[in-house]
This record gives sequence, C-alpha cells and structure tokens, in this order.
Amino acid sequence: MTQEFLIFCTDSGLIQYFFMEDWKFVNEYKHMCGIIRVYPHPLGHLIFIDDKYDGFIYNPVNDQVVAVPGFDANICGILWETHPNDQGVFSAYDEEYISVYIYSKQTLNGSKCEKVHQCKTPFAQRPVLLNNGEITLLHQSGRLVNITLATHSVFINDKYDELPHEKLQESLLLSMKLKRWPDCWKLCKAINERKTWENLAECTLRNLDIDEAVEIYRHIKCPAMVMDLLEIQNMEEWNLVIGYIAMFLKDFNLSQESFLNSSKPKEALEMRKNLLQWDSALQLAKVLHPESIPSISREYAEELELTGSFMEALNHYEQGITKLESEEEHDKICAGGVARMSIRMGDIRRGVKIACKIPNRALQKECAEILETMKQWPEAALLYEKGAFYDKAASVYIKGKNWAKVGELLSNITSPKIHIQYAKAKEADGNYKDAVEAYRLAKDWDNVIRIYLDFLQNPEAAAQVVKETKSVDGAKMVARFFQKLDEYSTAIEFLVMSGCNDEAFQLAQMHNAMEVYAKIIGDDASPEIYQSVARYFANEQNYLWAGKFYLLSDQYSQALRYLIQCKEEDHGAIDLAIQAVRKADDLQLTKQLTDYLLGETDGLPKDAKYLFRLYMALNQYKEAARIAIIISKEEQNTGNYRHAHDVLFGMYQELKAHKIKIPTEMSTNLMILHSYILVKTHVKIKEYTLAARLLIRVANNISKFPLHIVPILTSTVIQCHRAGLRNSSFSYAAMLLRDEYQGDIDPKYRKKIEGIVRKRDKTEEEESLTACPYCDSVIPDTQLVCPDCKTNIPYCIATGCHIRKKDLTECPNCHFPAIHSEFLKILEAEEKCPMCAETVSIARLKNISDPNIFLYTEESSA
Repeated sequence: MTQEFLIFCTDSGLIQYFFMEDWKFVNEYKHMCGIIRVYPHPLGHLIFIDDKYDGFIYNPVNDQVVAVPGFDANICGILWETHPNDQGVFSAYDEEYISVYIYSKQTLNGSKCEKVHQCKTPFAQRPVLLNNGEITLLHQSGRLVNITLATHSVFINDKYDELPHEKLQESLLLSMKLKRWPDCWKLCKAINERKTWENLAECTLRNLDIDEAVEIYRHIKCPAMVMDLLEIQNMEEWNLVIGYIAMFLKDFNLSQESFLNSSKPKEALEMRKNLLQWDSALQLAKVLHPESIPSISREYAEELELTGSFMEALNHYEQGITKLESEEEHDKICAGGVARMSIRMGDIRRGVKIACKIPNRALQKECAEILETMKQWPEAALLYEKGAFYDKAASVYIKGKNWAKVGELLSNITSPKIHIQYAKAKEADGNYKDAVEAYRLAKDWDNVIRIYLDFLQNPEAAAQVVKETKSVDGAKMVARFFQKLDEYSTAIEFLVMSGCNDEAFQLAQMHNAMEVYAKIIGDDASPEIYQSVARYFANEQNYLWAGKFYLLSDQYSQALRYLIQCKEEDHGAIDLAIQAVRKADDLQLTKQLTDYLLGETDGLPKDAKYLFRLYMALNQYKEAARIAIIISKEEQNTGNYRHAHDVLFGMYQELKAHKIKIPTEMSTNLMILHSYILVKTHVKIKEYTLAARLLIRVANNISKFPLHIVPILTSTVIQCHRAGLRNSSFSYAAMLLRDEYQGDIDPKYRKKIEGIVRKRDKTEEEESLTACPYCDSVIPDTQLVCPDCKTNIPYCIATGCHIRKKDLTECPNCHFPAIHSEFLKILEAEEKCPMCAETVSIARLKNISDPNIFLYTEESSA
C-alpha cells in the first residue's frame, strides 16, 4: 500500500492499482509472466519482480516498463530513496551485496535504469531504510546500524579541495549519474577544467535539464549554445525538444527520428542539408518536400564535383534543372555544372556547346581550363575567346600553332610575352612589318629597333624609337648603323645617348665633329668628359666653348680665363662668366670679372646690363638696384620707355622678394614710367580726363624723357584741352612755344597750340577727391603724397591714382594693388596687367577687404 493506492499483483502477471479515495480500480498492467513481488514508490511507480526473477520498473502513467539490470533469484528486497533530492534512487539487496540504482523517467533516450554502485552487505544485518545515501540496517540482535553508501560519502563534509583529482573525477561521475547538480557544480569548480564542465553540460542535456545546461554554458562562456537552448527552453512539444537536443549533442539519427515524429518533420531535412549529408537529405526531401530536390541535387553535385565523382555529379546536376522561369539563375548554375562534367566525362562537344550558350565568363574560363589540361587546344581557346580572356586564348592558340587566330586577337592582348611569341613567329616567316608591330605592342624596343635597321632599312623610325624610349642598347645599334653610312654626327648623338661617351669623344675627334659632340652631351656627363672637351676647344682657340665646358667641369678659374678672351660677337660669353663667378664664390674671380666689365682690363667698358646681372647673381641687390636705375635712365634717354619700365619692375620685384627696402628713386621712376605707359591704354578706352591727368604727371617730370619732350608736351596740351583742363592746356602750350621747343613742334598742331596761347582760357575742371587711406583726409585722386599725414600712398596699377580702402584688389601675378572696378575695365580691353604685362583672367581677381597689406610695407613708407 501507498498513501493513496492499494497495489497488488497476481501469478498471472496482472498488476492493479486501487484508488482508495474513490474506492475503485484506476489502472492495471498485464505482464507476460507471473509476478511474485512489487515494491511501490510513494509517487506511484513501482518495481516488480516476475517469476523469472527479472526486475522491472513500471510507470502507471504511460504503462512504460523499464528493465532493471543485474537482478537474480537471490534478491531479498528493494528500498526506495526517501530523500527528495534522490527521487529515482533505490537499492536492491541480498545476503551478499547491496546494489544502488538510479531510475530516470525522462532522458534523451527515454526512461532508463542504471546500476551506479555495489557494496558488501554487512554480516547478520538487514537493510530496512534508505535516506540521502544512508542505509539503516537491523542487526539480528535488534540494534539499528547506519552506514553511508560510497555514492554519497563525498557529500558529507563538502571538503572537495582536499580530495585528490582521481577521487574528484570519480565523485563527479557518480554525482552526474545521480543528477545531484549542485554537488556537480562544486566538484567541477574544484577540478577546474573546461572539458569537465562540457561533460557536465552534456549530462544535463541528456537528462533534459535545459535550465541547468543554460547556466553551465553561460558559466563557460559559450554564447552560441546558450542562445540555441533558450530558443527551445519553452517548447511544449517533447519530440521537438529531444530532436534539437540530440542535434546539439550530435546524435543525428535520434534527432531525425524525433523530428519526424514531431509537428515539424522538415527540421530533419534541414538538419541533413546543414550537415551536407545529401543522400539522406534527398531521401527525406522525396517524402517531406519534393520542391527542394533540385536545390539539394545541385549542392550535392557541387560536393561530388569537388571530390572527383564526376559521373554522379553530372547526374545530380541534370536532376537539379527545373526549367522554371523563377529558377533561371539556379538552372544556369546546374547547366554550367553539366557543361563541366560533360567535358570531364569526355563529351566535349556537348560541354562546349552548353558553355558557349550560357553568358557566364567564369564558367567559360573554368571549362576552358579543363579543356586545356586535356590538351584540347581549339576548344579551350574558343571558350577563352568567348569569355573575353584574350591573353589566355592567344596562349592556347599558340600551343596549337594557330597564328592566324593569334593575329586576329592581337589588338586585345595585353601580355608582352604573347606579343613577343607572335613577333618571333612572324619574323621567322619573313613578315617583318607584322613582327615589328608585335614587338612594339610588347614594348620590346630593342627588337623593334633591330627589325627597323636590319630588315626594313628604316633608320629614321629606329632613331625615333630610341629618342622616345631612351633604350641604351637600341642607341648603340643605331650608332653602329650610322657609322657604317659615315654619318658621324648622328652616330655621335646615339653613342652619347647609349652612354658610350669615350667612344663618342674619339669619333668626334677623328672626324672633326667636336662641336656636335659638345652640343649633344648636355649637362649629364662626368667632369672628366667636360675637361677633355674643354681642353680640345682650348687647343682649337675656341674660347667660348672652352670656357663653357670648364664651367661645366667646375673649373671656374679656367672658365673665366677663356670667357673674357672671347670676341664681342660672343654675346653669351659674359653671361657664362657671371655664372662661373657666382658658382665659384671667390672674391678674386669676382674682382677680375668686375674689372673686365668696367673696362679696366682692355680699356673697353662693357654694357651696364652685364654689371647689373653680375650683382644680381652675387645677391648684391643694393648695387644691382643702383645699376638698374642707371640702366633705366639710359633706356629712358634713348626713348625705350617700356624696357626701362621692365628693368625697374624686375629689380623692384627682386628687392621685394628678398625683403630689401626699395630705393625712393627707383619706386618714383617706376611710377612715372608706369603713368606714361597707362596714357595710351586710357586713351584707347576713352578715359580722356584720366589720360590728361597722367600726362600732367609725366610733363611735370619731362626731364626724364629728354628724347620726346616736345611730343609728350604736345600730347599733354591736346589731351588737357579735350578733357576740359583748359588752364593746364594753356600752361603746357606756353612751355612748348619757348625758343628751345617751338622749332620741333609738329606743323599740324602748331596753329592749335598758338590759338590756345592767344585765347587763354583759365577754366579748369576740378579733379575728383577721395579719402587718403592713411588719415582719411580728402585729396585729389592722382595725388600720391598726402599733405596732411605726409605719407607716400601706393598707387593703382590700372589708373595711376592713389588706392582706396574699398574696392581694392591686386594683380595675381605681380601682386601690385589696383582699384578693382578700374582694373576690370583694363582687362576687358587688353586682358593683360599693365604693370607686369602678364595675361590675367578676370575670374582670378579677388576683392581685398584689408588694405593694410599694401599700406604698411617698407616700400610704401619709403
């Protein structure tokens, strides 16, 4: 009896449960043979022993019967564990042994019973109670004795750290069998091995304890398993849960069986597919999901292809073709597989036909490579060409000696190696034009030059190739060719180009072509070569060339010695001498050249421009500025005003670049010359008043224009009269009628000028006023010195007027200031800066908001 049931058995094998509360039979089970004993558990299930002395555990809930291993006729009794932590534990005893069993209702493989321990039965004692691993025995004297089973002895004091490793492993194994998870955790921590934790996690899964498995996998940091288990944790369908857990534990047959018995049998198919077990997947697909057979066949075929099972792969590729519009891409892949496998199985015509039909370059390349390994050259080349792999196609055509096809592909080939192979074949056939073109495409310039010289008799083309490619060997070939033709100048040129300077030098000496050699070697030869050339020209009394090459060889003293002996017509000699002195940086050589330029050496002073260049080369800018002023005066005196302007402008920029203060005389002369140059521009754009004002400025400095005093004054009179500046016109007309000037007046203007003087008109249109950019005092536009703050004001290069704080810009080339709106007018008319004469795009002009960059500089305060 139990608390709720009366349970009895019969010798016919019948077990019946009588529920006492309702007073009726509620369950019965018929065994195959008679039952002699039953041992019920308080929760309802029981152990029975039949008349064959075999033991079984019976579960009345589902009538499930599990055999108990190791029972025999000597069994005296069975004790169920009464502690709640060990619900499935029981012991069977006889006169000699006590055996401990664990019964698990639910495991991955169903219900099972397992013997976990066996020990000797104490003499003259009989077990009467099992509680928490402790057996209470009744001694024949009537005394009760307690002993702890070895399965539980390790849990008595929890001192796991003191146990040896082997004992810990043994205890962990027992704890796992008994499903004592808290003790398992403690033992695993004491062992501290990942493999031990993994074994424990697998044990919990086999016992379907998912919650415990999740915690263990979290502890060992296995997020993938945690996530997978959490997904199935709340599943209600037991077959699905067992299927997934079996899959996690790699028991795939059990997993498949469970999935097939569940509401989601396709999971078994997905599992086999994921495992790449295509045979099993195909068998399942035929039953569960026929629509997936083509995709499985394709994937199976791809694996078979990789393993070399080409015949089977071909069959599966063919089975994978659906001929459905929605599966077009899939069918192309299968057809490609059919093409490859057909070629491998020897059906080349079929494979090539399919590969050509499918627009897939990768497939065509794969098939071509297979054919190439089979030495099927025409078919391989055809597929390479079809896939636009022209280099590979040409290479295969060459293997098949099909030069005609190679020639057709030549323009698409990028491999130099193939071009060279083709060129050699054409050269061997005597087709030199095609050969030279192929060598050219391969960039094999030496062979291009060789064919031009030896076979095509085209030295001009060979020479052009050498000049373009700088081929050393090619240059030597061309040089030898021209030597044979006695064209020594050309031969020398190409010998130098090929680096054969000694040979070129000897050839030049032998054939009196040293000047040709000298022009060719340029600045890249060695000092020794330059010295040899210099000595040759010195012996020939060619002082200019001797000096030039001594300069190139860094023999500055020798260079100067010969350069100052040059004749006057050798204009470049002095410039070379200045260059030698600059490079030498030697005071004695500098004095020697200075004396020569001043005429103290030969009594013939040289042009001042050379002295100016010398000072510039030596970075003596103040002296250069002084000479520049002298030169500009000489130019002005001879009427070359633009050249004088350019000399001063160039010097101005040099001094400005080296942050040297601009001499007042230089800046003033530049301003006056610039004002004169602007007159013509403003007359052209009909700005007559501004042109007149600028001419008044020039006329006030008329002594600086001695050669054109009368024409300038005449222009001033005419422009002032036209602009309404009648009083100014009268003043300069009166000046013209002085005795020293009136004889040079142009007759066509004489009467007009005389009329202006006779009929004096004192009217004068007042000049417009603008603010001084320094002190804001109002002053006339063309006034460049403020009478209040006594400051020199920078002038606008477009108008000659002083600059303003607003509407300001600069020339992007020379960086001189200008009034933005006025500069635009000049550029629209002439497109060039009036100061530096460089072309200026209007788009490059930018408004400058800060005038201080022009106002507070050394030259503006000079």
